[in-house]
Amino acid sequence: MTANQLAFPAGARKLIPISGDRKYFPVNRVFCVGRNYAKHAREMGNDPDRDPPFFFLKTLDALVPGGGPVRYPRMTKELHHEIEMVVAIGSPGADVSPELAMQHVFGYAVGLDLTRRDLQAEAKSLKRPWDFGKSFEQGAPITAITEVNDCGDMSKGEISLSVNDKVRQLGNLNEMIWDVPEIIAYLSRFYYLEAGDLIFTGTPAGVGPLNCGDQLIGRVDGLCDLSVNII
Repeated sequence: MTANQLAFPAGARKLIPISGDRKYFPVNRVFCVGRNYAKHAREMGNDPDRDPPFFFLKTLDALVPGGGPVRYPRMTKELHHEIEMVVAIGSPGADVSPELAMQHVFGYAVGLDLTRRDLQAEAKSLKRPWDFGKSFEQGAPITAITEVNDCGDMSKGEISLSVNDKVRQLGNLNEMIWDVPEIIAYLSRFYYLEAGDLIFTGTPAGVGPLNCGDQLIGRVDGLCDLSVNII
């Protein structure tokens, strides 16, 4: 298909830089795991028992590769931060076993699941989907991806978020209710995972509101820091 066969110019596929490389990771889909840290589940008023994990998706226009300025989104007065480790899938697979799941991981990144909490709460109260609360433009800033061979043991390590130099969220990757192999295995039962898929793996406790002018630093041991400012 040529450009003159299109009704209007096609948008470019989102590309995430790869740390230490001149190549880019072309994103296919963005999956997010809900309530994957027990303390966060409790602060949101939920039982953290190991029920089956659940997922929601963000659209590609939510991604902000490299972080930087992020606009305060429309139609909300309660924008919340949720810092997360992100898994980048590098090879396709379906019905993947937990034992083989890590063979499908290309690398890891630090991501921010920004949430219009008031819109999410309203949707929950009406038993409606969360899309307006979770999926919106610039709602998922993300660092460059660090390839697995350049990472340490990503099953443990500190994960944190500071806002205006004050720590808001602090946890450890080993506190996940569902670890990365289990997340991949479960998700691959419902979707044929493709190279280019991203999985945000959940956030530790301490989520809270953001305001224009706030400066955020997100960290996961062994990965690039994520710097975001709300404008």
